[in-house]
Amino acid sequence: MDDRLLLVHAHPDDESLTTGGTIARYAAAGVEVTLVTCTLGEEGEIIPPELGQLGADAADQLGGYRAGELQRACAALGVHRHYYLGGIGRWRDSGMAGSASARHPRALVAGAIAEQVEQLRAVLDEVRPQVVVTYDADGGYGHPDHIRAHEITMAATADADPVRRVLYTVVPRTPAGHALAALREYDGLPFTVPDLDELPVVADERAHVAVDVAGHTDARLRALQAHRTQVSVWRDQAGNGACFALSNGMALPNADTEYFELARDVSEDGTGPRAGGAVLAQHPEVATDLFGGIR
Repeated sequence: MDDRLLLVHAHPDDESLTTGGTIARYAAAGVEVTLVTCTLGEEGEIIPPELGQLGADAADQLGGYRAGELQRACAALGVHRHYYLGGIGRWRDSGMAGSASARHPRALVAGAIAEQVEQLRAVLDEVRPQVVVTYDADGGYGHPDHIRAHEITMAATADADPVRRVLYTVVPRTPAGHALAALREYDGLPFTVPDLDELPVVADERAHVAVDVAGHTDARLRALQAHRTQVSVWRDQAGNGACFALSNGMALPNADTEYFELARDVSEDGTGPRAGGAVLAQHPEVATDLFGGIR
């Protein structure tokens, strides 16, 4: 059976920020990687001043621009297939919690979740992935669109064949702390290194799977550079380090490992779902491979 991985993300750039290395690693290994993006990210803050008039408070053309950025990022990562939930432009970026943009008639959070689940289920039925990745119930950091992406994904995959495993992208506390300490050693860093508690970290024990992406960090950086309205990338002159930042100017590491929590795992005989600890006990290879134990 050919391995097929599908990721559900809320906005353009999310795929590169949290799962870029994983996408590049599995795509390079011959896994068919599909990305579903729920919105065009119309409400994003814009970093380059010369592109500021694209914003929702001006020309409101950022979504179309970000679609081009996402296309280039997908090429850098090796994504095989890309879909917008319901088709390009169907759902709009809802903005941060409490934003007036959440009341837009096409805002993702204003839409009927049953319709959105049906739209994702149609993609699942076409692509037939064994492994699906999205966010946890908090959406990683509380963004309403990330939370809705979680809700849609969990509902659409509940009995989708042949989906065997659903995982959440997570940032465990201890590795994040080590990465921030390493960033503080860089000379000439143009970003502010945040305190650990400023990042949306989770308890280490929630990170069931650690995917080694050391050979694919350059691909992730190229993808992040494609998202220039949202992300600034920095490399030191000696080539000893690299990191990136969003519009808040906080440095984030170009890490060698990406982490995932096992959210749902259905055993081969269909008796699941099984808890993450039980899966790891039976299939220790899961600890380093999204497809561990189901190939």
